[in-house]
Amino acid sequence: MSCRDEPTGEPPLTGRARRARLAIRAGEHAGPTAHLAPGCVQANLVALPRAVASDFVAFAARNPKPCPIVEVVERGTEAVRSAPGSDLRTDVPRYRLFIHGDHADSATDATAWWRDDLVAVLLGCSFSFETALVRAGLPVRHVEQDCNVPMYITNRLCESAGDFAGLLVVSMRPMPAESVDRARRITDAYPQAHGGPVHTGDPAALGIADLHTPDFGDPVDIHDGEVPMFWACGVTPQLAIAKARPELAITHEPGHMFITDLPAEAKFR
Repeated sequence: MSCRDEPTGEPPLTGRARRARLAIRAGEHAGPTAHLAPGCVQANLVALPRAVASDFVAFAARNPKPCPIVEVVERGTEAVRSAPGSDLRTDVPRYRLFIHGDHADSATDATAWWRDDLVAVLLGCSFSFETALVRAGLPVRHVEQDCNVPMYITNRLCESAGDFAGLLVVSMRPMPAESVDRARRITDAYPQAHGGPVHTGDPAALGIADLHTPDFGDPVDIHDGEVPMFWACGVTPQLAIAKARPELAITHEPGHMFITDLPAEAKFR
């Protein structure tokens, strides 16, 4: 699916994001979103009953690398601040349903699962900084290979809040060795999209045994002379949900994001 700008009377990024959401809502795009709406902030979704939502927001605040908060939608299904006119029940390509912490179902529409007492939390995603990497001439391998980004469960513990706790999940992008520092500097400028990498080099230091078997997403090629770089990932909350075991939770399927109208702007250089 293409989200090229067309004359709509809207600012270019707003029009691009809105067209992507409408295409997702219509079922025209049900796959990963890494290549959609470049320049727009993409977000992970976590929707929880109000009774436990405050503990989850505290978990996110204590773990800002994997869980940078974009918006908290306390009532309703529209992300009013970040994506006016959106519907959180339909505008994610694929959703996951958790019942008492167990992944019970996946679907392209969460309307049947949604409840009036749900609080939705949108968390920044590293897809948001990929346009900056491409503009700098750096590889984004999962986009080149038209697949989902590889994601891995690490041995690093997050800081707990209430019943929410668990291990950090990371995404991986291989970079030429001579470009590692440049990739770090570029992504450091996007704290709302997980910021700079949490680790570079030996995956065993993160407890990752085999880069060819990610826990989520797809494996990608690593070329000679390239180094794996690892960024905190917004799938981390799904492990925290498994620990907390709330009666119900709705999330995005890993790699299938909610696209906002917000510009993915560098915060510092």
